[in-house]
Amino acid sequence: QVQLVESGGGSVQTGGSLRLSCAAPPSGGCTYDMSWYRQSPGKEREFVSKITSRGDTTYADSVKGRFTISSNARNSATLQMNSLQLEDTAMYYCNAYCPIYRSHSWGQGTQVTVSS
Repeated sequence: QVQLVESGGGSVQTGGSLRLSCAAPPSGGCTYDMSWYRQSPGKEREFVSKITSRGDTTYADSVKGRFTISSNARNSATLQMNSLQLEDTAMYYCNAYCPIYRSHSWGQGTQVTVSS
């Protein structure tokens, strides 16, 4: 596992935007697939979005059309969140998966709070 560096998050009103960023340090030749998950109090952690090392992206149905994941540098990911809704309030976690070692690393989490 590696130490992921997360940034972004915060508080915003409904309809607003926030950006989350995550970076994984170089480690043993890994080229990571980067993902975002989120967890609300009392709920299980759920998948939000993923970008593979080849640039393929995947989104949860609940965020399609509102969130965009991108990668401007190897082993990094940015999640642009637009049109935020109350139900987007959660702790957001970055995940980096290294296919050659089949290992997952998690960030410490960053809070996103959407209020009306």
